[in-house]
Amino acid sequence: MDILSLMEVIIGFLWGPWTFFVLMGTGILFTIWTKFIQFRAVTHGVTVIRGVYDSPDDPGAINHFQALSAALSATVGLGNIGGVAMAIALGGPGSLFWMWVVGFLGMAIKTVEVTLALMYRNTDNPDDPHGGAMWVIDKTLGKHDDWRKVVGRILAYFFCCTLLISTMTGGNMFQSWNVGEILNVYFGVPQIATGIVLALVVGAVIIGGIKRIGDVAEKIVPLMCGMYILSGLAVLAINIDKIPSMFMLIIQSAFTPVAAGGAFVGVGVYAAFEMGLQRALFSNEAGQGSAPIAHSAAKTDEASREGVVAGLEPFIDTLMICTLTAMVILCTGTWNRSAIGEIKGPVAIVQSEGKAKLEAPTSVKSLPELPSWEKWQPGSQVFILADAADAKTGEKKRVKIYGAIKAGATAGQDHIEWGEVPAGAVLTKKANGQIDQSVFRNFVGASLTGHAFDRAFPGLGKWLVTAAALLFAISTMISWSYYGEQGIIFMFNGKGVLIYKGVFLLGALIAPVMISTDRELGILADFGTGWMLWANIPILLSMGYLAVNDLDGYFKKLKAGEFKAHRPINPFTKQ
Repeated sequence: MDILSLMEVIIGFLWGPWTFFVLMGTGILFTIWTKFIQFRAVTHGVTVIRGVYDSPDDPGAINHFQALSAALSATVGLGNIGGVAMAIALGGPGSLFWMWVVGFLGMAIKTVEVTLALMYRNTDNPDDPHGGAMWVIDKTLGKHDDWRKVVGRILAYFFCCTLLISTMTGGNMFQSWNVGEILNVYFGVPQIATGIVLALVVGAVIIGGIKRIGDVAEKIVPLMCGMYILSGLAVLAINIDKIPSMFMLIIQSAFTPVAAGGAFVGVGVYAAFEMGLQRALFSNEAGQGSAPIAHSAAKTDEASREGVVAGLEPFIDTLMICTLTAMVILCTGTWNRSAIGEIKGPVAIVQSEGKAKLEAPTSVKSLPELPSWEKWQPGSQVFILADAADAKTGEKKRVKIYGAIKAGATAGQDHIEWGEVPAGAVLTKKANGQIDQSVFRNFVGASLTGHAFDRAFPGLGKWLVTAAALLFAISTMISWSYYGEQGIIFMFNGKGVLIYKGVFLLGALIAPVMISTDRELGILADFGTGWMLWANIPILLSMGYLAVNDLDGYFKKLKAGEFKAHRPINPFTKQ
């Protein structure tokens, strides 16, 4: 068993059916317990980030808006472009419905976990506080002098280990690979070159610590979100007649299977549910325990105040930006796009040495021509369709056989290298009984979203999504580097930070050349997220009542007018 297969087995446990029900239950519990804190987040939370209650005397390194920007720079990233594209490609339109559910419930989870982290953050140095689930455990269980202290230390270290796994996978390599992929698809930039540039840029920022990260984030996040949202709205504007039917399709697909069509291979209800939850959680990180680390650096003496600010993150990330991406992909017909043509030459599946092998042309000239803004080049991927029996149910299903263009020894010798053929697969046939040799351009992650924009405005995806992917990746990587750094600081009392940063940058450098398929990309994204969820959710469920009580007390004080406003109150919310 290779390393990827082993990781898939582990992911199968981490993301079993029980995971989804635990997460949904946690979100419902805190939503009811906090009296639907989501609505407070979009009213009082906005007031707080305007700086109404900011005081220079409060402990912390960055203001509320910078803390929100730093956390959003980690959540609003390639998960919103590449992750959503993966959800639609693998889970169908219905996955977006479940992303909405997770986004709404995630607002309550995020508020509680950040409030809890602020209550127990380490402020020994008021200008450079540290916080997160590890500090919560250390200052609750760890304060005892019996077996609870030992258990607390083990749990805190376990969380830090899962934090580092997630940092290196989803927070680093997933981002770097997506940028390398889209730059290669559109501009032919070698993936290793992308890795080097990203490592240099991210390295220049993270050396400066949280204050520099906060400064950079508050400039990048509004710019990249504004640019992306305006372009997405432009695409939806020219497809406005399709929007009502797309919303109906989303809701219908969340509860009924979606048949195969075009590039989409078909999916069942559970797959839509699974992909929606996985990608939404990967994107907004609710319950993962990462965002509290950034928010713990905020200048405030009220834990709940920052918690309410954090509740805005899933709203912005999932309910706004993820939805926009998904609607662009759906309205432009990218998710079930037609083939680009047929392979020029015979195609067949034959048995060789006990394995199924695809016999097909390997010349790049056998592929159909592309639009003027794209071209075939090393790294470009295609697939053809086949039929196979599901290993679990035995039912017939549509599968993909992938091919990738590999560089030849000299110019003009680039060739197609066809990948593994699923066991028992047979090539799809047309209505007349002839083998269907239709070939589809394969887009993975961010490049699928870029193609969706291109279908609306030819060439827009090439420039917009490339620029957005680059900015999103950089912002995510700098924030996640800080998260991992805090884990190192907790475990080793500040030692080894430089070594950690070196390893982090090395991961960014090599990721674009290590990953080649959407399967590998999905494994990388889900592995770290799954571990962190199982480390953090038990902490939230066992200690969340402390945060809920603090939130209740905070809003009673707010209603009584006990908080001094340093700027004018919002006349509409009165908060």
